[in-house]
Amino acid sequence: MDLLPTDIIFQTEYYAQFKARLGWQPCAYDIEDKVSKKDMLMLVKPLNDRICAAYIPQGPKFGPSRENYGPYLESLSESIVDQIDSDVAFIRYDLPWESPYAEILDKKPAHEFPDERIREIRMNFGTKYWNFRKTPVDMTVADSYVIDIDGTEDVILSRMKSKTRYNIKLASRKGVRVYAASTKELPVFHDLHLETAKRKGFLVRDFPYFATLFSSQKEKSDQSEVILMLAVHGKDVLAGAIVAITKKTAYFLYGVSAMKKRNFMGSYALHWETIRYAKSLNCATYDMGAVSPARLIDHPFFGLYRFKTGFGGRIVHRSGSWDYPIDTDAYSSFRNWEEMNRGGFGNGPFCKGSEN
Repeated sequence: MDLLPTDIIFQTEYYAQFKARLGWQPCAYDIEDKVSKKDMLMLVKPLNDRICAAYIPQGPKFGPSRENYGPYLESLSESIVDQIDSDVAFIRYDLPWESPYAEILDKKPAHEFPDERIREIRMNFGTKYWNFRKTPVDMTVADSYVIDIDGTEDVILSRMKSKTRYNIKLASRKGVRVYAASTKELPVFHDLHLETAKRKGFLVRDFPYFATLFSSQKEKSDQSEVILMLAVHGKDVLAGAIVAITKKTAYFLYGVSAMKKRNFMGSYALHWETIRYAKSLNCATYDMGAVSPARLIDHPFFGLYRFKTGFGGRIVHRSGSWDYPIDTDAYSSFRNWEEMNRGGFGNGPFCKGSEN
């Protein structure tokens, strides 16, 4: 499979190989454009014996102006329908495009977010069929925390909150060490993943899933890289992260932390040294993954917001996941099941389970 180079990890050949190992069929689609050559990765997977779903992870990479989101996607969807198997019940887009509500969220954080129906009206405005449906759960991360790391280390540190800088220095004084580990230490990460998931109540991944993240690197031709970072003190592992590196972006995919020696601030050291490692590979940004869209105390990701915003970045608001039903009866049956299982379709392919 040949995909054009991109900084979006979910649209790379690496990600295609990873999902292929998990039972998805990857396809590359060229998108006609008068200005430049464009493409996107689409993944297809059976949902049962009768129907399949098509999924575009954080794609298409390039979108139109906000007012044309719906009409553009509708035209693209109808083009895809003409080329895919008849058993595909719907197309799911996980859009990387800026949310139409980004300015509201930034300027008025306490503003009530539009409900699903209002968002669907806005997306479908100007379309022919009014066919788009907002998904119950976003597949990857709609609101993520991104840090610009192309400046000097002193500049990056100066943007952080004083408490975050203090905790980074405290970890150093206590002798916390962070390093890029070999895959031989992946079982240690997974043990801590089970502990963290039990404590925080997020999705548990089995060990083969994480092993596949690393083994898939051997079968791709792009420059994507996946690394395992561990923060340790003596023989104790305090925190860990799986990070994906593209040409200019580092993605925090999965993270774990131990209850032991919490006062050693291992998670702060982990992210700071990951930033430094990403800089050494010429990355310009570090995507720390999920946060609440604003300072919303009741939001399930508020704890992540409180921790990550100390690192001096910005929240990127994306448009989230949308469905384009093809077989309405089959889609309705699946949608009823999914709403009862909240995210059963994908459970967040990478970042939903991220934890500081």
